[in-house]
Amino acid sequence: MSKISTAAKRLILGRPYRSDTLGATLLPKRIALPVFASDAVSSVAYAPEEIFLVLSMAGISAYAYTSWIGIAVAVVMVVVVASYRQNVHAYPSGGGDFEVATKNLGPSAGLTVASALLVDYVLTVAVSIAAAVSNIGAAVPVIGDHKVIFAVLAIVLLTAGNLRGVREAGKAFAVPTYIFIVSVLIMLVWGLVDTFILGADVQAESADFGMRSDNSHLYGIALVFLIARAFSSGCAALTGVEAISNGVPAFRRPKSKNAATTLLMLGGIAITMLIGMIVLAQKTGVKIAENPEEQLVGAPDGYQQKTMMAQLAQAVFSGFPVGFYVVAIATALVLMLAANTAFNGFPVLASVLSQHNYLPRQLHTRGDRLAFSNGILFLAAAAIGFVVAFGGQVTALIQLYIVGVFISFTLSQAGMVLHWNRLLADAQSRRERARMRRSRLVNCIGLVLTGTVLVIVLVTKFAAGAWIALVLMILLFLMMRGIQRHYAAVAEELSGSDWDAVLPSRTRSVVLVSKLHKPTLRALAYARVTRPDTLEAVTVNVDDADTRELVRQWENSDIRVPLKVIESPYREITRPVLDYVKRLRRDAPRDVVMVFIPEYVVGRWWEQVLHNQSALRLKSRLLFQRGVIVASVPWQLESSARVRSRLRGTAAPGAVRRGFTDGPAADDAPRQAGGASRRGRD
Repeated sequence: MSKISTAAKRLILGRPYRSDTLGATLLPKRIALPVFASDAVSSVAYAPEEIFLVLSMAGISAYAYTSWIGIAVAVVMVVVVASYRQNVHAYPSGGGDFEVATKNLGPSAGLTVASALLVDYVLTVAVSIAAAVSNIGAAVPVIGDHKVIFAVLAIVLLTAGNLRGVREAGKAFAVPTYIFIVSVLIMLVWGLVDTFILGADVQAESADFGMRSDNSHLYGIALVFLIARAFSSGCAALTGVEAISNGVPAFRRPKSKNAATTLLMLGGIAITMLIGMIVLAQKTGVKIAENPEEQLVGAPDGYQQKTMMAQLAQAVFSGFPVGFYVVAIATALVLMLAANTAFNGFPVLASVLSQHNYLPRQLHTRGDRLAFSNGILFLAAAAIGFVVAFGGQVTALIQLYIVGVFISFTLSQAGMVLHWNRLLADAQSRRERARMRRSRLVNCIGLVLTGTVLVIVLVTKFAAGAWIALVLMILLFLMMRGIQRHYAAVAEELSGSDWDAVLPSRTRSVVLVSKLHKPTLRALAYARVTRPDTLEAVTVNVDDADTRELVRQWENSDIRVPLKVIESPYREITRPVLDYVKRLRRDAPRDVVMVFIPEYVVGRWWEQVLHNQSALRLKSRLLFQRGVIVASVPWQLESSARVRSRLRGTAAPGAVRRGFTDGPAADDAPRQAGGASRRGRD
């Protein structure tokens, strides 16, 4: 890279880390909590709101069910947290639900879980960022009017932060997460004390509005369906719990214990905030409508509906405006950082999948800062695509959300039940068997609850957009199966030490010539060194005058290699050369043809555009020909000298990732290699 691009990279990402410093990037619990739990914790900013929004279709009277729905969501969260505490102890390697399902239910179940989680991680970023922009837009109208642009910028900034490394990103993101938790808890305590103990009349700005609904007389199955849909929307609060089981390797030792403790802290904080938000919203009379212009009665002209969090903060801190802005800003920040859960979970899971040959192996490579850079970049690109496609609308995106996570929840719990059954069959100690039975009971309850929620989510959200997520999961499943088959086929094709191919009887070297200049002379010299059986120079006649001049110069030189001219009536270069090489192979199938192509080595990117295009096309076509070897003969132009001098003394590409140091040792490597090759020739 140029000095400018290198400096820009280091400014954004920082200095590279050695591979042997990976242990220093592991996270203590105080940083692991905001890194891995910000998604589940921050979901209280929109999960309760979604419950109210869905129930608004049946009118204000349906709000009476919000508390029961909140309790049901909290019960499911308690069971899921307890179940995943079993997971992190049993499978601490970082494979999470994928590993649990694969080892206990088979590869297909594991791949189903992986497909669901990958899609859900992408949607986590899209939903969290869209919700953050909506919250900021409640206070800053210009952001609300340009949601997509600001959402894309937020994803780009978050990507840059994560490319700097997990630990450094965790430090940067810890403060806003803790500010959010503290400020929301203060708001809830303040508001609940005012209303329940002090008897103050705390009213949200929408408390006096009426609500018009065409479905206000819903009853029977229709009402049950609506409540079930509100419950499934509220279950968005559970997203992010699985990220900790995928991120166990990022914790400090003892990894499993620290991950389980972080899960417990996450569950306690999220449940407290969820129930507190719902209760306070009921007491303050918050109204959230899907179509505020049509549904809200008594709202002033031009009324812009604020988020539930903004309305509660405004009501509670009516005499203390600073509190409102702190909550609003902290909510927006933590919703942006909630996407950080996915930025930690997605790359780790993608790395595990690439180790199993289900994804490209590049996703297993750590970058300069020991983060899985390729996975981070892929996640960012996919999330930006969703934000742009759905216009940054939280309500539209959330319909695709949580389907994947409950698929993984259900299959993971089923796998854990089989896991305990297998261990119980071999357990000897009565105490150990009792412990395993308790653990199995927890996972059985988790299986029943998460399976029930999954059915509810599929039934209530399928037509609203969940089918898109399911289609994406199926396509991703098939793609990963195809990648695995490809890697398996390549491994089988290349395996074995026997090579029954017949050695070539002769070597025929062909030097491609465009002009009689120094690069051509070097290519001829290199071709002679290989001691071929036959050596010839070949040029393609695309211009009669130039070709005649080349032939004249060749005949007047002392070059003893014959020059052949290939006619090209349509002024092509690639096709005549290919036809000539094929003819050589057809006439002598046991011969190997070695084609030498002179190439310029340039130092500026725009010079590459001006040179080597014909060589590139020829190489790309010749590489597909059996019995043909292509050799590029470099000629360094003056512009390449400064690049060569800049690279002198630096490590080879990828050396940092392999743990090699910069400096004299790197300088000596080429000389040692050169010496070794000279000794081999001697």
